[in-house]
Amino acid sequence: MNNYAHPEVLVDTQWLAEHLDDPNLRIVEVDMSPEPYQNNHIPGAVFWNIFADLLLPDMRINLNVSAMEKLLSRSGITNDMTIVAYGSYPGTGAWIFWLLKLFGHQDIRVLNGGHQKWVVEGHPVTAELSNFPPTRYHAKPLDDNLRVFHNEIQESIDDPSRVILDVRTIEEYQGEQFLMKPPEGKERAGHIPGSVHLEHVLTLNEDGTFKSFDELKALYSSNGITLDKEVFPYCAIGGRSGYTWFVLKYLLGYPKVRNYDGSWNEWSRLPDVAIEK
Repeated sequence: MNNYAHPEVLVDTQWLAEHLDDPNLRIVEVDMSPEPYQNNHIPGAVFWNIFADLLLPDMRINLNVSAMEKLLSRSGITNDMTIVAYGSYPGTGAWIFWLLKLFGHQDIRVLNGGHQKWVVEGHPVTAELSNFPPTRYHAKPLDDNLRVFHNEIQESIDDPSRVILDVRTIEEYQGEQFLMKPPEGKERAGHIPGSVHLEHVLTLNEDGTFKSFDELKALYSSNGITLDKEVFPYCAIGGRSGYTWFVLKYLLGYPKVRNYDGSWNEWSRLPDVAIEK
């Protein structure tokens, strides 16, 4: 599949259509609201609400092991199942890939093109809610090798061997806009000093599929994001940067990539760090 470093982590719509009845496969749809799922989801898909199931009230990603075990158990997922993740927002499935890898799940796939491509191609959708018997999922302790923390980000500013990669919109990067308007006085606008800006959706074709290996390689390398450097992507709350981690590590084979999942949600609230606009 396009000469990606790890093509096995992607599935196309035809493959998924042929495996809908596989008892060892669980399809997960992830979105910010249940309305799109309720009437128009892939048969057999369970629904995870980004706000209710994956984020804490302060918009941090919920990295509590017990909470993840409950979510996976509720979804009828066992440790040895294949999980295929997708959403209506570009990159949601790849973020879930990063998140589940944190907790040690082995077999996760991303639906290339997501819900958009599935519907356009005329594959079946349903309003029937998926209901599976609960399981007893056992998550592993967090794999912090997939993460970078704010103190190391601060140490990396002006380090030529490292790239701090801002994957938000240009409006967010320039301090003109927030992903979601924060409480008054709680968040500063701008970007981490010295960070390279490259919006995450530039990695996608119009149909929501990933661009080819050669296109992705040219996109990143032309912006100074090369294989020899450590790359620390960040966004607003760690989702789009988790997506970028997936693209760099699993599609392009970059060896040194870690997601700054604290992202702007954390950095902008730290009292002793610099911010640029």
